[in-house]
Amino acid sequence: MTDETFGEWPLKRLLTERIGSGPRSAEDLTYDQAKEGFVRLLDGDPDPPTVSAFLLANRWKESTPAELAGFIDAIRDRSVDTVAPNVDPVDVGANYDGKAKTALLSVAAGLVTAAAGTPVVVHSGPRLPGKLGVTHRDVLQELGIRTDLSPAESARTTDEFGFGFYYQPRFNPGVDALRSLRKSVAVRTSINTVETLVNPAAATAHLGSFYHLTYAELTIEAVQRSETLSYDRILMFRGAEGNGDVRHGRVPLAELHPDADEIATSKFDPANLGFDFDRSDIEVDNVRSDSARATEAVLAGERTDSLADAVAVNAGIRIYAGGDVDSIAEGVEVAAATIDSGEAEDTLAALRGADYPRVNAQD
Repeated sequence: MTDETFGEWPLKRLLTERIGSGPRSAEDLTYDQAKEGFVRLLDGDPDPPTVSAFLLANRWKESTPAELAGFIDAIRDRSVDTVAPNVDPVDVGANYDGKAKTALLSVAAGLVTAAAGTPVVVHSGPRLPGKLGVTHRDVLQELGIRTDLSPAESARTTDEFGFGFYYQPRFNPGVDALRSLRKSVAVRTSINTVETLVNPAAATAHLGSFYHLTYAELTIEAVQRSETLSYDRILMFRGAEGNGDVRHGRVPLAELHPDADEIATSKFDPANLGFDFDRSDIEVDNVRSDSARATEAVLAGERTDSLADAVAVNAGIRIYAGGDVDSIAEGVEVAAATIDSGEAEDTLAALRGADYPRVNAQD
């Protein structure tokens, strides 16, 4: 029987007839089934145990590009308040479960990227499973930068400073409302993937990270299947702790160029540019405070060690992802010069001093 509000696929039916029937008989969802299922989930139709079972069954089965695309489009249609700045920033989709052992360099790298003339936005919310690690929000707060912004305020700061932070409870309240349930599930689910791809600033370039190359290919194919996303350039790299900072050593890359249908894969080694760092160089005791202090020291030119090299490399990749240089090597060179000039430190000071006049989504 068809539900006039949703369709014909309640979550319990999707569980019993499709994804939850066991390892040998489970079947993938179509795009339409996945979208309908997630719409129901966001609208509070099923009970929490059913939602938990649905998310875990999809994890054990392994998500397909069509399923992830359906989830993304359901979230964008039902929950996301998209407010685009006038500039076209790089959307940095770092995992919202944060980092637990190494410095979060994405804030420092983003400030350098902005100062170099490539606008960038980051987004996250309060800490999430699986790691419950430190996020962009934590480091920005530690630096004294306001994070509880409406989407319109986020867009305005992106235009004014070249760096914007979108806060999940404000731009994606439907997914944020699932926070308690996700904590009870306790492990990563497909939501951890799709929430990084919902593109609150309507950017055309996305920078993401992965543990395994197959995950990057899955993610890019999901973006291609989406009917709502505006990305035409995607760059993904293997991240430290699977997050939005480049890991040490040779870094696998997956890239979708504008107007290309095929995913290009390659490897990049920062050491070949004279920017060498190891995991031990970015390990810290207190990820939140140590990341903030490292950000201040690198941008002020007080640290010129391997961690500073890591910031330059991360900024260079962001500049390249924005299409403002022809290679990562050129991006890293621009980033290093920007740090030396003091302009990134000036961007941090400007953000700290901003009064953020209150605006709403209609402004």
